[in-house]
Amino acid sequence: MGGVPTQTTPSQTRAERLGSWLTSWAAKLPGRLRFITPELVGFVILGTFTFAIDMAILAAMHTWAPAVPLPVDVAFGYTCAFGLNYVLNRTMNFKSHAPIGGQLLRYVALTLADLGVTTLVTTWLSDSGVPFAVSRVAAACCVGLFTYVGARFWVFRKEPVQD
Repeated sequence: MGGVPTQTTPSQTRAERLGSWLTSWAAKLPGRLRFITPELVGFVILGTFTFAIDMAILAAMHTWAPAVPLPVDVAFGYTCAFGLNYVLNRTMNFKSHAPIGGQLLRYVALTLADLGVTTLVTTWLSDSGVPFAVSRVAAACCVGLFTYVGARFWVFRKEPVQD
């Protein structure tokens, strides 16, 4: 039959549904707070979760492997957390279905830039007498906005639809 063609939207995965549930309230914010998008909220929630994992790894290594230099502790925890963060942001927050290859390369470049800044700031503050946990939190604050912008507009950018 020659009816009107319909466009079907693929059903969301379980991860996408969970991400939408976590961030749905952001779309209902008043006008002056519209800059707080669901993607920004999701990024903050997932970032906070993976940051806690990063801090747990850092604390465990600092406590149980004191001979390991602090920059190695920071790099190891950060790399583990950023790997998890990539998977969660790709599936739950940005809901990306783009090919992984180029996206993963961009994410690795962003992670390396963040890792460098995080390691330098954490080590510098720690060497200056600031407790390592406070140093790490301060470093995270330095790179948070940069990481969101890089993830949103470069790593998980929306590709134009091809006809």
